[in-house]
Amino acid sequence: MASLRAADTTRGCAALAPGTRDELEQSAELPCVRALPEVGLQPGQKVRTVNVYGHQARVVTDRDTLFLSAFPGGWKITAAGCTARPEKPYQCLIKGG
Repeated sequence: MASLRAADTTRGCAALAPGTRDELEQSAELPCVRALPEVGLQPGQKVRTVNVYGHQARVVTDRDTLFLSAFPGGWKITAAGCTARPEKPYQCLIKGG
C-alpha cells in the first residue's frame, strides 16, 4: 500500500490492475505517474485486516480500504481510497472500469 504514495508513482502505477490504471489515465487525461498524485490518496501505515475471497481481496488499513485481484504476475490493486457507505457499495477514489 505504501507504493501508492505520491513520492513513488512508478511503483504505485505498477501495483494497479491494468483496468484500474487505464481508468485513472482516461479520467485524468494524464499518464498514470502524473495522475496518481492528483488523486489525493492517504495510504495507511498499518494493515488492520485482510479478507481473501478466492482471487479477490479486501485490505483495510488505518487510513484506507483497498480491493485487489490475483493476476498471473501477482496481486494488483483494483480499487483504492475506498470508503464504506451504509447499504451501498464502497465509494473509491481509484477504481477499474
